[in-house]
Amino acid sequence: MSVFSYHLVRLSFISALRIMIFPIDSKQINGLIHAETMTAMILGSSVFSISRIFSSEIVVFAQWENEDYLNEFLQSKKNGKQIAKGWHIRLDYLRQWGKISGFQIPNLEIKIENEKSVVAVTIARMKYSQIPRFLRWGRPVEKQVRDSRGTTLSLASIRYPNIISTFSIWKTQKEMNDMVHGHSRMPEPKRHINAMKERK
Repeated sequence: MSVFSYHLVRLSFISALRIMIFPIDSKQINGLIHAETMTAMILGSSVFSISRIFSSEIVVFAQWENEDYLNEFLQSKKNGKQIAKGWHIRLDYLRQWGKISGFQIPNLEIKIENEKSVVAVTIARMKYSQIPRFLRWGRPVEKQVRDSRGTTLSLASIRYPNIISTFSIWKTQKEMNDMVHGHSRMPEPKRHINAMKERK
């Protein structure tokens, strides 16, 4: 079964700019199914903040045929060695909501106990005409995830001009589900579910 990896590394400005101009490409790396290379930003940050455009903290979300190919990339490729200096987590697929091209999403869902920790990754590739609408409904949800006591780590990333992603580690699956369905104990708990209704 394939494995997903999420990488976070701070590079020099020049190195970060280079990897954004020449992102990780599955055609050049053995065993890489697909990767998105982005720059990190604070969840809920202002539309006009510099990090919405560029940051030297690089995020890579990738899918690999297996862990051996991931290890080979981190140990032997120039970009891989750079990225290996940062932090990363390896992920098994549980389930999907929505569709996105590039990644090979398994046609199955795995059930786990509600008290188990989970990771949530979202990616939006927007049509340019949809960017204002996405920001209007998406930024309140970013703040909701950022401020939730159920997360141990949460951040966003962007690839200018139209790819926005979020990453969050949840203490339990239940706390993530409560947030998604508007049952969390925090101000304006229905921000996420209202955004999903608007999307439909």
